[in-house]
Parts: sequence; C-alpha cells; structure tokens
Amino acid sequence: MVKIGNDWDDIIGGEFEKEYYLKLREYLKTEYSSQRIFPDMYDIFNALKLTPYSAVKAVILGQDPYHEPGQAHGLSFSVRDGTALPPSLKNIYKELEDDIGIPAAKSGDLTPWAKQGVLLMNAVLTVRQGQANSHKGMGWEIFTDEVIKKLNMRDTPIAFILWGANARSKKAYITNPIHGIFESAHPSPLSAYSGFFGSRVFSRVNKFLIENEIPPIDWRVEK
Repeated sequence: MVKIGNDWDDIIGGEFEKEYYLKLREYLKTEYSSQRIFPDMYDIFNALKLTPYSAVKAVILGQDPYHEPGQAHGLSFSVRDGTALPPSLKNIYKELEDDIGIPAAKSGDLTPWAKQGVLLMNAVLTVRQGQANSHKGMGWEIFTDEVIKKLNMRDTPIAFILWGANARSKKAYITNPIHGIFESAHPSPLSAYSGFFGSRVFSRVNKFLIENEIPPIDWRVEK
C-alpha cells in the first residue's frame, strides 16, 4: 500500500487497491528489476508528497518523466539541482522572464513551486531510460485522471495550466466553473512559438488567484 504522507492518502488512497493499479504495480516491479526506470521508485509520488490536496493552488500537467539519467525526480518539467536545463524548461524560464521579469534560474529544481501549492504532475509517472512514453497506456493515466477529478471537486478555485495536446486531454475532467483553465502550446522547442511564448501564463494565474483571494505564487526558483 502506497503512503503519500498527507491528505492525499484519504483522497486517493483507494486507487492503490483497485485492479488496474495492482496490475500496474506488478508491471513496475518487473520494469524496475530489469530496466533502468526513471524516476527512482522512491520519487514516483513526489508531486503529491510535496503538494497536499488541500494546498493545491495550481496544477502544471506534464506528459511523462524525463528519460535521461539524473533528470527526473517526480515533478513535471523539473530536474534535480546541478542538472543541465532541458529545452522545455529553458523555454518556461524564458516566458517567465518575458512575462514577469524573473531572470532565468540556473537551477531546474522546481520544488519551491511545489511547496507553494503548484502540483507538478505528469500524466504518466514512470518511463524507461531513453524511451519517451514507454510506460504510456499501462495504467498511470487512470490514476492521474482520478487525481484531476478529485481536484475538480475542490470548493476552492484552482488554476489548471495545460500545455500541449496531452495535458489538454485532461480538460474534460475540469468541469467545476470555479476553476481557471490556462491552456497553450507546449513549451517544447517544437511548439513553443505556436502559442506558448507570449501566453503570459504566470501573471494570468496570479491574477486569477488574487481575484479569488488566494495568495499568489512566487515564481522564483532561486531566492
């Protein structure tokens, strides 16, 4: 039985006993014992561990973890301190600077965002080394859909940030009109110029939060 260590245990704990998750668990046992899988098995649920259900102000949905050594640590778009910044994260930092003037950080560790209530969750929580989307369709999507459904039930507004088609597919589960949806192209170099750059998502999210009497997010990674 997985233990998150905060209120997510009561909100989502029942998923770990369902048939789809038990099948996924057996699959992951085999994968971790026979392949190089990211993130480390103890980091899989870091997004939920760092951002309790009751603390979520915003959600940034990614596709699946980075698939090269030293990168993934359980938070979407984030890499461990000291790791070279992936192209998508560089573009996120560029938009952040253009939007609200925060200079690009040297660190790619977005833990400070998570601790302020930004749920940095991928749709699929594990991946094989060098094989993007290799764990797609194995059950993680059912789990993360359920996370979104539970957040949709919150009676406090949440800003859902949906970058790219994969994240936008979760929009169907965001039906509560109190929530804000902020969608654009993905920050990947392949699509960033198709609507991500210039989206001013960071200032718009903070405006939404302030309008709903929720403290805004300090988007600085390095203080």
